[in-house]
Amino acid sequence: MDLFEQIDELPYNLLPQNGTANYYGRIIPYPEADYYFDALLNEVAWTHDEAVIMGKKIVTKRKVAWYADHPFSYTYSNTTKTALPWIPVLQELKQIVQAASGETYNSCLLNLYRDGSEGMAWHSDAEKDLKLNGAIGSLSFGAERKFSFKHKQTKETVSKVLEHGSLLVMKDTTQTYWLHRLPPTKTVHTPRINLTFRTINHAPAEQA
Repeated sequence: MDLFEQIDELPYNLLPQNGTANYYGRIIPYPEADYYFDALLNEVAWTHDEAVIMGKKIVTKRKVAWYADHPFSYTYSNTTKTALPWIPVLQELKQIVQAASGETYNSCLLNLYRDGSEGMAWHSDAEKDLKLNGAIGSLSFGAERKFSFKHKQTKETVSKVLEHGSLLVMKDTTQTYWLHRLPPTKTVHTPRINLTFRTINHAPAEQA
């Protein structure tokens, strides 16, 4: 189902059970959101994402970047990435998301989707590097895209169109009970940038 368009009070939880996915709506107005979109597009060190599937290395069309407080190593899709130091635009956005959500984060994984043909398959963010049941603040810029959840047991689905400059915060047991994805679409022809602010749960190597 497409969720609760009649709900005016923000934030509200998109999930009916077994988790919290608070949607805050647009927390950054259009002119500022346009500025941040352009800054991210031009200043982030984008690279094509890689995954190892059934022993075969796959390079995606989608581009990614990984920034953090320390040079954390983060492993997903059987590949390991080392975080880059924050750049000013990401530090600004981290402060905005922390203030809006009341959560703190020490890292950010960014995705750049060039158009609607690029998406993300069903998955949950439950890697061992992440803080268990910790908050993941998802900030969206650019093309509005539908974001979907599917309960791992009941198969119930919930979807929400994420607006330019909007914030969605997943936390508690969401990753345990729900999958999520960004489905491809033929109706979107412009790029989208998504920032997922996270907390890595281990100390940096120099302090270990």
